[in-house]
Amino acid sequence: MGLRSCSRIYANHVYLVSVTNHHITTTTPFHPHWRLSCSLLHSTISNGSPPLGTLHALFVKNGSLQNWNSANHLLTLYVKSNNMGHGQKLFDEIPHKNTHTWTILISGFARAGSSEMVFNLFREMQAKGACPNQYTLSSVFKCCSLDSNLQLGKGVHAWMLRNGVDVDVVLGNSVLDLYLKCKAFQYAERLFELMDEGDVVSRNIMIGAYLRVGDVKKSLDMFRSLPYKDVVSWNTIVDGLMQCGYERRALEQLYCMVEYGTEFSPVSFSIALILASSLSHVELGRQLHGMVLKCGFDSDGFIRSSLVEMYSKCGKMDKASIIIRDVPLDFRGKGNVGVTCKEPKAAIVSWGSMVSGYVWNGKYEDGLKAFRLIVRELVVVDIRTVTTVISACANAGILEFGRHIHAYVQKIGHRIDAYVGSSLIDMYSKCGSLDDAWMIFRQINEPNVFLWTSMISGCALQGQGRQAISLFEQMLNQGIMPNEVTFLGVLNACSHAGLLDEGCRYFRMMKDTYCINPGVEHCTSMVDLYGRAGCLTETKNFIFENGISHLTSVWKSLLSSCRLHKNVEMGKWVSDMLLQVASSDPGAYVLLSNMCASNHRWDEAARVRSLMHERGVKKQPGQSWIQLKDEVHTFVMGDRSHHQDKEIYSYLDT
Repeated sequence: MGLRSCSRIYANHVYLVSVTNHHITTTTPFHPHWRLSCSLLHSTISNGSPPLGTLHALFVKNGSLQNWNSANHLLTLYVKSNNMGHGQKLFDEIPHKNTHTWTILISGFARAGSSEMVFNLFREMQAKGACPNQYTLSSVFKCCSLDSNLQLGKGVHAWMLRNGVDVDVVLGNSVLDLYLKCKAFQYAERLFELMDEGDVVSRNIMIGAYLRVGDVKKSLDMFRSLPYKDVVSWNTIVDGLMQCGYERRALEQLYCMVEYGTEFSPVSFSIALILASSLSHVELGRQLHGMVLKCGFDSDGFIRSSLVEMYSKCGKMDKASIIIRDVPLDFRGKGNVGVTCKEPKAAIVSWGSMVSGYVWNGKYEDGLKAFRLIVRELVVVDIRTVTTVISACANAGILEFGRHIHAYVQKIGHRIDAYVGSSLIDMYSKCGSLDDAWMIFRQINEPNVFLWTSMISGCALQGQGRQAISLFEQMLNQGIMPNEVTFLGVLNACSHAGLLDEGCRYFRMMKDTYCINPGVEHCTSMVDLYGRAGCLTETKNFIFENGISHLTSVWKSLLSSCRLHKNVEMGKWVSDMLLQVASSDPGAYVLLSNMCASNHRWDEAARVRSLMHERGVKKQPGQSWIQLKDEVHTFVMGDRSHHQDKEIYSYLDT
């Protein structure tokens, strides 16, 4: 543990000295062969040649591996080329390893996500008497964070404190990130207090952490106290507020970011475009599009995909199609014309967003055509795009379109793994075909948490609350750890089945047993659960106790419950709260008007409609769709203008 190593330069010779337990070992002076090896290394770094294997063989032959500098340089090249297998082989052949040698290999495995290798090397390193430095420890903490290994992380942190390791900002942030990822918030706050002033990265980490647990006040206070706000600070606060359901506040901060003069990064544009999508704020989207063009990011494939998605969700498919038309699909040919993406993957994602956009907007025939175009032009569509389209089919309830995609997955020979399987289960469940969902679930031998969650959510959606709870208990009995989405499915199941006591028990279990902080959707589900059970006062208290009074969804849910239980007085109070937070949401006015009408309060219903007209709020007519043979047809209620209206209504009547 007490290893200290140093280099001493005497005249024209370099002696490498390792001091371990008072025994001094000295390597031989710098050999002429090593100078040749170093020059070859520089050539490799500059020109990409000769091959690393050739250098490796030369180093073994001329004894250059005995020189720390040469050996470490070659090991670094292996690690940077992600060739960890040969890197490990070289490491084993190096006769004299210093801290730098161990750190190079450990950091390489950390970047590759091989946590077990990192932990084993870290233990072996100490057993061999090598002392970890700050870079070694940062890599170890990174892997502890990835694996949520709080016990090991706390042990390493304690070792640092015992041995008086100097903690710089980077290492401190690694420890901070570990505690936050493992939800050890008290440790994180204490560490942050001890980090003097910290740096902007430390503060950004804490701001993001406060937002993840829903403490918006603390996050905003810390953000405002920042002496300097970099682009990451702004990205963190805007994205965090949006994830917490505070889209309007996120929009305010986005405008402040522009006024502050912060230069947008590609990540900034992606976050801002998602915000524009969630608000259906097409004017904001257009402004962002202009900034993208001005900043020269229009060739970035993933920003292009975000633009397509934004225009699609705002109902502007004509704009989305203009963006996509210059994105090539035929990557097998050469000399593609038009603006190309940096990677074919980015172009596929953009086209996948376009297909999903057609589905979101009810243009299913166009979506199917676009998907067939992708299949025709590409060798294979990536699975991410396939699952995106499956998800769009699920949200739109287009079963036959979803079956087309399922058939395509089978055609290309992709096995139904957890990733694709959970998407298919979700799609079949939302389209009302629970038998198909069960078929997919049973095909997989060892379902993971994602598959269990999809099946639980599917049963909940189809009103099979008891079945969903039974599945959840089976999952726990098999030792599978539930996540926040699993609990959302269980709470929805309890809500739909009217199981109030069970729902409250699982809500407490989520917080107390599994340390999962309730999100917006969990709280909305609990509001629905209380409301359906007629516990309207408890519902109101729950909303304020959990700090979710800014959410439109919870007031809509409570208003529906007031209507269901004919509680007119509370309904009036809830409607006032709803119109405060959703003055431009047509659904809020319609819901309120319907409640008044169902209680024969015709004058109040008329006033609500009049207020809606005065404020310029319009409700778009709802669309329906039907698939006849290979075509999907869209129409609105009472619509007789469709050229196949007779066939459509005849099909519906049967």
